[in-house]
Amino acid sequence: MKCILLAGALALAAGAAGADPIEGLWQTQADDGAYALVQIAPCGPAYCGKITRTFKDGGEYKSPNIGRQIVIDMAPKGSGAYEGKVWRPSNDKTYIGKIALAGDAMKLSGCVLGGLFCAKQDWSRVK
Repeated sequence: MKCILLAGALALAAGAAGADPIEGLWQTQADDGAYALVQIAPCGPAYCGKITRTFKDGGEYKSPNIGRQIVIDMAPKGSGAYEGKVWRPSNDKTYIGKIALAGDAMKLSGCVLGGLFCAKQDWSRVK
């Protein structure tokens, strides 16, 4: 019985240790007075993030964007860098996206015209 429990504990630890640093729950920077919580998880060989909760004017509200994908196919490029696409809810546009990850802080950018014009946000890990 001890061997089975030990094997199960080791399997769980290995799974947690194998998680990519981008995986988890992130809080977006406020955009047009609203912010969201985004769950980032694997989606094929990349990572995607869906809006799980939304907040405005200091309180939670039920945005029609809950469940929408905001981080799209972010592929790891090494050293905390990811590339893919990001969707901006306030204008319903999708941009070339890049992420620079450093521990529990994320710098996310959305760019147009091949990266000539970019907007950036700072996100923080919730858990």
